[in-house]
Amino acid sequence: MLVMKELLSKDEIIEAYPIMRQLRTHLDENTYLELVMDAKEKDSYKIFALVDAGKIVAVTGFKPMITLYYGRFVWVCDLVTEKTMRSKGYGEKLLGYVHEWAMENNYESIALSSGLQRTDAHRFYEDRMNYEKVSYVFKTSLYN
Repeated sequence: MLVMKELLSKDEIIEAYPIMRQLRTHLDENTYLELVMDAKEKDSYKIFALVDAGKIVAVTGFKPMITLYYGRFVWVCDLVTEKTMRSKGYGEKLLGYVHEWAMENNYESIALSSGLQRTDAHRFYEDRMNYEKVSYVFKTSLYN
């Protein structure tokens, strides 16, 4: 049985770390927890897990935003399925939940960025979830 669960406590958030680490390989557990807690407090970040038979199989983090370009929208910061559990529809269920949450909370659209090398993810977003490529995302480090 699949259950969607918002991760609220530090223990719940840490429980999702092994899966989130598959996407965010640069984060150790302490940094991950610190960033999630800070984002939840200051940036309305929400983190949800899809649980199958008592085990977390996929995780998403998102935040509601407002910009002049997108209007009222939800930015999907993180979306990852346990690597041994991919292609079972978990990502679709998780992202579908984000869509439902956005509609229930009067947001107009969903946006996300995906690494250039993640061609399987791009196929998923475009072919399965009906997303379209609308821009490039650029980044620079302020501390070299």
